[in-house]
Amino acid sequence: MYQVKSRIYLEFDKTQKSAVCNYIRALVKQNSDKTCSELLDKFLCDEKYYLEINSSRFPYLETCIDDECFLKDTELYIRECKKYYSYKESQRPFIEKQKEFEKKKRKFLQEVKMSKEKPTSKQLYYYDKLCKKYSIEKKNTEELSKLDLRNEIERIINENSSFTTEDD
Repeated sequence: MYQVKSRIYLEFDKTQKSAVCNYIRALVKQNSDKTCSELLDKFLCDEKYYLEINSSRFPYLETCIDDECFLKDTELYIRECKKYYSYKESQRPFIEKQKEFEKKKRKFLQEVKMSKEKPTSKQLYYYDKLCKKYSIEKKNTEELSKLDLRNEIERIINENSSFTTEDD
């Protein structure tokens, strides 16, 4: 798509070219179910309408909108945008798997880091309160890591929440 972008709309300056290309790309993305010729027709109809009522974002298109070179460039860019979005859609499962892998990796690294840190005072306080509330004998927290204490707190909560739900 980027190679095509450098070869089209040579008569426009950098800003004009970028604006038209961004608009066309958004149009293709929103109407991915339409064919290239339908998208081209939609773009041309919309722009001609806005030019007629003097409300176009692209007033510089007035001189070239019916030009054969402009039409070829636009159709070429629409085709490239459709290819780009279909390729991107085909890559979605791989990207999702990669995101899931990265998420698991971050969680693992966070747990490794927690296993080397001492528990926070809030964790210790919360653990004490839970032990008192459920009449559980406290473990020695001197050797426990942040991760160990978190797991112990989760265990206490899970065990005691299952008792309360069964009693109800």
